[in-house]
Amino acid sequence: MNRPVLHDYFRSSASYRVRIALNLKGVEYDSHPVSLIDGAQRSDAYRALNPQGFVPMLEIDGHRLTQSLSIIVYLDQLFPEPRLIPADPADGAHVRAMAMSIACDVHPLNNLRVLKYLKGTLGHDQPTVDEWYRHWICEGLGPLEAMAAPRAGAFLFGDEPTLADVCLVPQLYNARRFDVPLDLYPTLVRADAAARALPAFTAAHPDHFAPRETQP
Repeated sequence: MNRPVLHDYFRSSASYRVRIALNLKGVEYDSHPVSLIDGAQRSDAYRALNPQGFVPMLEIDGHRLTQSLSIIVYLDQLFPEPRLIPADPADGAHVRAMAMSIACDVHPLNNLRVLKYLKGTLGHDQPTVDEWYRHWICEGLGPLEAMAAPRAGAFLFGDEPTLADVCLVPQLYNARRFDVPLDLYPTLVRADAAARALPAFTAAHPDHFAPRETQP
C-alpha cells in the first residue's frame, strides 16, 4: 500500500479526528494542507478530487475517502487493532451514538462555513456569532455527559479510547477556544484529559499542523 495522503486543515475538527485515528492505528501518512481561510477547498483542483469541497479527504490504497466518520470506520475495518468501535452490537451502537452526537449534531452548526455565513452574509457581529457557537456546544455537551456517565471508565466508554473519544477531544479543544465553561461536564473533561495524555492524540493536535504565520 502506498503511503496515505491526508488532505486537511489544522483547525478542522473533522481533520483532527482523522489524524487521531491514523495515529491510534499506527498508520504513517503525508499531510496535504488545504487552507479553509484562503478558500482552497473551493478550488477547481480540489473539487475535482472531492466534489463536496470539504476536509478531510484521505487518499489510501487507490481510494479517495471523505467524511471523517466514514474514514475512521474504514480505518477501523482495515486495521482492526486497536478497535475504535466495540464488536458487541449494543456497545458499538452506544459508542457511535456518542460520536454522532458531536459529529452530526454539534459540529455542523459550528463549523467555519456556518460561522462565516452568520457574520458575513447575515451581518451578525462577532459577539453574537461567538454566543451562537457557545450555545450549540452546550446544547450538545449536556446530553452527551448524561449518555456517557453511566458507562464511562477512564474514557467515554470503558478504559480504552474509542470513536467517541476521537470525536470528543477536537470538540473540547474548540470549546476552550471559545471560552465555553466545562464545569458541568466532569465525565467529558476526565475522558478528554485521559485521551490527550496519549501520544496518538498529542501528535494530532492542531498546534503541530498550524501554518508558520499562525504559530506563537
